[in-house]
Amino acid sequence: MRWLEYLVFLGIVVGLAKPTGLYLARVFEGRPTWLDPVLRPVETLILAILGVRRDREMSAPLYFLSFVLFSLLGTLALFALLMLQTALPGGPADKYLSTPTTPDLALNTAISFATTTTWQAYAGESTMRYLTQAVGLVSQNFLAGAAGLAVGIAFIRGLARTDSPTIGNFWVDLVRAILWVLLPIALVGGIVLMWQGVPMNFAPYTQAHTLEGPVQTIAQGPVAALELIKNLGTNGGGFFNVNGAHPYENPTPLVGFIALLAIAVLPASLTMTFGEMTARPRAGWVLLGVMVALFVGGLAVCDQAEAARPPQLAAIHLVGGNMEGKETRFGVGDSVLTAVVTSNGATGSYDSMHDSFEPLGVMVPLVNMLLGEIIFGGLGTGIYGIVMIALVAVFLGGLMIGRTPAYLGKQVTASETKLIALYMLLTPLVVMSLSALALTSKDGLAAVVTNTGSHRLTEVIYAYASSMANNGQTMASLNANSPFYNVTTGVAMLAGRFGLAGLALALAGRFAAQGRLATTSGTLPTDTISFGALVLGTVVIVGALNFLPALALGPVVEALQR
Repeated sequence: MRWLEYLVFLGIVVGLAKPTGLYLARVFEGRPTWLDPVLRPVETLILAILGVRRDREMSAPLYFLSFVLFSLLGTLALFALLMLQTALPGGPADKYLSTPTTPDLALNTAISFATTTTWQAYAGESTMRYLTQAVGLVSQNFLAGAAGLAVGIAFIRGLARTDSPTIGNFWVDLVRAILWVLLPIALVGGIVLMWQGVPMNFAPYTQAHTLEGPVQTIAQGPVAALELIKNLGTNGGGFFNVNGAHPYENPTPLVGFIALLAIAVLPASLTMTFGEMTARPRAGWVLLGVMVALFVGGLAVCDQAEAARPPQLAAIHLVGGNMEGKETRFGVGDSVLTAVVTSNGATGSYDSMHDSFEPLGVMVPLVNMLLGEIIFGGLGTGIYGIVMIALVAVFLGGLMIGRTPAYLGKQVTASETKLIALYMLLTPLVVMSLSALALTSKDGLAAVVTNTGSHRLTEVIYAYASSMANNGQTMASLNANSPFYNVTTGVAMLAGRFGLAGLALALAGRFAAQGRLATTSGTLPTDTISFGALVLGTVVIVGALNFLPALALGPVVEALQR
């Protein structure tokens, strides 16, 4: 039954990829869609208010600057709201807000939501006002998600255009991403969630008298407003502390399944958008095929690790998989699928505690994040992540067979190679440097007293990998609400969002300015199964060179010690 669930999910994602990808291409190329009669006047009004003209495009540096400034304004606005939230009207009552929003926590949270990371060093129900969640966090889920999608589309334009000094207009792409993509799906999805039992209210917390006698406090709130867009915008920050394991966030199997589709479908479909906009549909299918192969491989390893009988149970002759920390309502399969899907994207919307996974089981989401959003990935960020790996494969393949390194007619010269190399090295540089700092400093070690040895190493690397990948999930045994971790994870989030996006847009600008090489017998084919295999091999090589020592000292050693 587990693999039936996995295959149904994967089949739906792949099946929806092409129609969704073609729709996205129509939206961002300005071609007619069935929503135009309603949304075109709204777009015109918004652009008029912003003082933006559709026909005035931007160079890559200007596009990136607009992206950064927009994100900075969102960060500052959310930071101010968090610092002033005690003055906001409405619930919940002050007595339930036990976690103070200190400046370092507020800044970390603001950066987190503005970068689609939603690394939560707090419990939502004991920290946030209803209006803070419904206005501040929900709006950032829309705005930051749309900004990421806009950058992904601009990157595709860089490969699609020839002899062009521009790659689009950030503000136009942002508005279209919100109006034509995120808002309609979120509205329909939110209604479905309410139908399935997800609360949408501003009621006071409920006091329930249990059969045993004590009083239980049941948190309420506008949960449905946050739930769909947090996954759709690849944010993932939950209304409640336990995220998707909470029965209000995830009341039925259908809600959990819809959440996973919301995470994966749009990023997967961008491969089809890529193929359509570059007029190389087979190249898009190759990229999607690589993603699917890596997804299935990770799923198989994680499923085997968690569904097998743990040594502790075998010693006392009990059967069953590792249910510690799992979503007990839906079983091991649902927890495994959720862990793999959320770690492949930039959406840490987990429904189980990964700290309780088997060593090889937790290694799968860790590797997924360290690879840098190349398996579906975040909204917009996933497409340039997988294309960057494909460009490395082009370079390696060209060296092996003596052909000119070129991808879709765009030549990979020394300048482009330097940008690609910087992109590949940024994640290991940030993650490993910050992990080393945390494991050798008093402030860093003070938050990891629960575990020792290889497991401690894994949880610290996991935290920074999650922040760098703009994912946000954690192994849960790390006490991250401290000035040290609030600052250092914030640095990783900023590097993962703007460092990688800046390099991707710089590369897009260089490609857009190029002409297109003619296809000859000396051109390396990049839309074949053999090239897909080369990309897969490149993923393994790059991942091993960057992270194998850390993985060997962390989850691999822990597995061998069992």
